[in-house]
Amino acid sequence: MELELQGISKRVGAQSWLYTMDLAPKRNAVTVLLGATQAGKTSLMRIMAGLDTPTRGVVRVNGQDVTGVSVRDRNVAMVYQQFINYPSLRVADNIASPLKLRGEKNIDERVRALAQRLHIDGFLDRYPAELSGGQQQRVALARALAKGAPLMLLDEPLVNLDYKLREELREELSELFAAGDSTVIYATTEPGEALLLGGHTAVMDAGELLQYGPTAEVFHAPKSLRVARAFSDPPMNLIAAAASSHGVQLKAGPALSIRLPAVLAQQATTALTVGVRASALRLQESAGDVPLAGRVELAEISGSDTFVHLSTAVGEVVAQLGGVHRFMLGTALTLQLNPAHVYVFDAQGTLLVAPQRRGGH
Repeated sequence: MELELQGISKRVGAQSWLYTMDLAPKRNAVTVLLGATQAGKTSLMRIMAGLDTPTRGVVRVNGQDVTGVSVRDRNVAMVYQQFINYPSLRVADNIASPLKLRGEKNIDERVRALAQRLHIDGFLDRYPAELSGGQQQRVALARALAKGAPLMLLDEPLVNLDYKLREELREELSELFAAGDSTVIYATTEPGEALLLGGHTAVMDAGELLQYGPTAEVFHAPKSLRVARAFSDPPMNLIAAAASSHGVQLKAGPALSIRLPAVLAQQATTALTVGVRASALRLQESAGDVPLAGRVELAEISGSDTFVHLSTAVGEVVAQLGGVHRFMLGTALTLQLNPAHVYVFDAQGTLLVAPQRRGGH
């Protein structure tokens, strides 16, 4: 399915839920809608599905205007945070229902294969009321996948699952999406989920579409501070700076200046913001590094990484260090920053400099 939104906006009373935007998700691929709660992701998906009509603009499917066409007259599969299953049907029959409507063959085999991939094959003979919320969500997801609709809308489908299962299912879903031929729209608040799913990402904030493109490109070259904030977990470190003859001068004084590998435009003489991802800060020093000395305010271990919050002369910064590190509160610590990993934004928040990607990746 080829979906295209032209000049879409949505107002409810005096409030703008969606500001005017154009979006043409890639056909037979995954488009991730990334943004915080109330960014407008669900409102946009409801318009895509035909559940709501935009205040202005046109929705086209395969070139045909379907703006006023009801969801009942569209071939769409949907899974929302609030899962919906048929309470009177067993799990197996819930999953099989769209296959039976199409008169498919080998239904039992296909149901079991989907159930195995979503880790619910042990519950096929149960009713939804006998399952946990996370299990019911997976049943709804399996039924949507079984439908094989040309447009699949998934609104944070893994949010009700525990961390370990979310990690497993993200990989499973990536494979299922790649093997299918549906256009998939996947909404999430988690930057890591967008990176894992790949495809293309549309970054949204407060009803605005900020940037759309291949996921890796949007992550490595956010065109504005707003995009960088939305597409960073933990949040990007932002440091006040000013332009200098060789790069940027951090607010702490002459001792903290960064010689940039990229040249700033001549007009970039006003206040600047330097952005540094937490993963770019290290303990080991390399040639050309800029040291950020400070004291440990907080150190938390998450999985195989340690997140260190450091109070420095340029404000609090967060470093994501690989491995398990234990730091006492108040410990003096120096982090190292390589200038090649720095982002620079102008006073309006527009990207001026982005780190060069090795080998184009």
